[in-house]
Amino acid sequence: MPHRPSPPGSVPRIRNRLPPDRGRRRKISARVVGRRLARRLLAAGDRVRVLAEPEQAADWPLGTEVVEGSVTRPAEQAGVFAGTDTLFLAGAVPATVREVLGRARAAGTRRVVTLSSHGPGHEAAYPPETWFWPAVERAVERAVERAVEAAGMAWTHIRPSAVMGAVLEGTYPATGSDWPEAVRREGTVREAFLDDGHYPFVHEEDLAAVAATALRTADHVHTVLEAVGPPLATRDRLESIARATGRPITAVDLTPEAGRDAWRAQGWPDDGIEVTLFALREYALHLDELTQWTLDQRPALADLTGRPPRTFDDWAEEHVHLFR
Repeated sequence: MPHRPSPPGSVPRIRNRLPPDRGRRRKISARVVGRRLARRLLAAGDRVRVLAEPEQAADWPLGTEVVEGSVTRPAEQAGVFAGTDTLFLAGAVPATVREVLGRARAAGTRRVVTLSSHGPGHEAAYPPETWFWPAVERAVERAVERAVEAAGMAWTHIRPSAVMGAVLEGTYPATGSDWPEAVRREGTVREAFLDDGHYPFVHEEDLAAVAATALRTADHVHTVLEAVGPPLATRDRLESIARATGRPITAVDLTPEAGRDAWRAQGWPDDGIEVTLFALREYALHLDELTQWTLDQRPALADLTGRPPRTFDDWAEEHVHLFR
């Protein structure tokens, strides 16, 4: 997403979904999408194999073959790619991604769909002084994309907005990461840039639908898909949750300094905090421009999913039990 705050015949095909191994705070959570993607592929008649960290190996849809391991350590499960023809790649790292791709190609994999981020696209469109993501994050995302492009297989990169489920996963952005507990405990939420700060979100079901389309059709080979939702104000997201619960939520607008302290107390690293504040400021300053960029993307999210994008109201209704 090239914008200022941008600092995954009759024989059923086998899909692999590889979850991340990059710590608790990540720009996009593959975990929140993976089970939904597996469910879609199984419903379409595909065989699904998942390479999952031990703590992520439970609660996959019935029919999913789960192999415990890590995409960052491919030698430990050398046979995981046997019989695969497409690969959903999330959480790969530059040090081992070429080994992952080599093993997949040798096993017969013909197509790779990468869950990426907006950082690489931003860097291609804007000068270095506008880059904000930490250098290591930028290097990881683009290095993985380049490795996929050079691997000799058909490829598609998906660069999504933050997922709405980040509220539950504690993944980027920092804003919203303590809401379930705060709403249940006292009905009060404290956030910086409560009204002016916006950020784009995509429903994880829509992101899973985009990934399924990229995996199951040849319509988007050698393409970057921008799976982006509209920018949402922090207060508007809270009001969606309040409507779903039927109870008011008191919203307290913090200064950026107080917001920084609050997120740090929740365990957020400084780089994640600073990029969240940067993004909220930039959307406050350039909301019309950045909203228009989202609207101008082709194929649009609705074109990729075959339906209107799900809203935060939809998401809040689906997860209302977690706020009560």
